[in-house]
Amino acid sequence: MVALALVGAGCGPDRRPPEPAPPSAATAPGAAPAGFRVLVFTRTAGFRHASIEDGVVAIRRLGQRHGFAVDDTADAARIGPGLAGYRAVVFLSTTGDLLDPGQQAALEGYVRGGGGWVGVHGAADAEYDWPWYGALVGAWFRRHPPVQRATVRPTPGAAALAGRLPGRWQRSDEWYDFRVNPRGRVRVLATVDESTYSGGGMGADHPIVWCQEYDGGRSWYSAMGHTGESFQDPRFLAHLLAGIRYAAGQTAAHCNPDSSP
Repeated sequence: MVALALVGAGCGPDRRPPEPAPPSAATAPGAAPAGFRVLVFTRTAGFRHASIEDGVVAIRRLGQRHGFAVDDTADAARIGPGLAGYRAVVFLSTTGDLLDPGQQAALEGYVRGGGGWVGVHGAADAEYDWPWYGALVGAWFRRHPPVQRATVRPTPGAAALAGRLPGRWQRSDEWYDFRVNPRGRVRVLATVDESTYSGGGMGADHPIVWCQEYDGGRSWYSAMGHTGESFQDPRFLAHLLAGIRYAAGQTAAHCNPDSSP
């Protein structure tokens, strides 16, 4: 049925057992000296994207090439006082109810203390009963049509925050609609052109990447990254690297809210 295809696959049960945290990237063979540390959080309590493992590998390689250390974990207990040792935490397609009240308070305290948060794709499909998290992301997931090719339009002048991308970036992904349009509360870094694919539901202004200076810290979100192939695409990796650098405070660019397409 068409309705089922449009609702999207972001709501299935997570049948995978919890994964132990791997060894620190700082001790991995060939790792670059760490200028800062990033924690990649991969827990899912809803649908689990197969691309998560691809994303972890890709972010580790980015760290090795660009001078930051990467740890990853699916253990929610790591969202606690230990966050103080990281310049940014990446929620990599995390879905469902992820954190208990103490862990939620720890993430709030981390961001309020100047920490950076990066959300990738399914991170918008999480913690629907936690208003602070919804505001951190910028907008919650609502639905998506099937994976298909579409045209992304980066915002002019946003290369430091979104990566150096072509003015019409054609790629295949799972194009999220959101419960609200975040424009006006965030700086929109790219939109997706609904005229180039089928099933979009947000209209002519469809933000797909944005950032904001939120509650004392920094937040960057990209709705792209559903497919494993995304994490082998040099342009997408440059895009993700720009987000990590912003969240970690490694760029002078700012994310003041905008109000016009």
